[in-house]
Amino acid sequence: QVQLVESGGGLVQAGGSLRLSCAASGRTFSVGTMGWFRQAPGKEREFVSAIRWGDGTTFYADSMKGRFTISRDNAKNTVYLQMNSLKPEDTAVYYCGVKRYLGNYRASNEYDYWGQGTQVTVSS
Repeated sequence: QVQLVESGGGLVQAGGSLRLSCAASGRTFSVGTMGWFRQAPGKEREFVSAIRWGDGTTFYADSMKGRFTISRDNAKNTVYLQMNSLKPEDTAVYYCGVKRYLGNYRASNEYDYWGQGTQVTVSS
């Protein structure tokens, strides 16, 4: 089992920034990829970004490229999502997930563990 705890969400004005953190504990050696997804009310969970734990390769949804940056701290078993130039449409609950095996990192149903989520609200 891997336990994930997200933090860093909050209320921010449009154009502002937030940094989300996701700390992993438990069987962290089984982590292959860590990803961030978000879910707005009435919408499906949407891929945001992912990072391969081993080599640090990063992936982004097209709409987040240039605004969001994912990074990791292996020593702390923590992944970060730096979000800049936030827009009201970025408002959602942001979830951190762990995927043990290779595959489609954009597919939420391929992730094995999830955190409880952290709310991000961007006001206009």
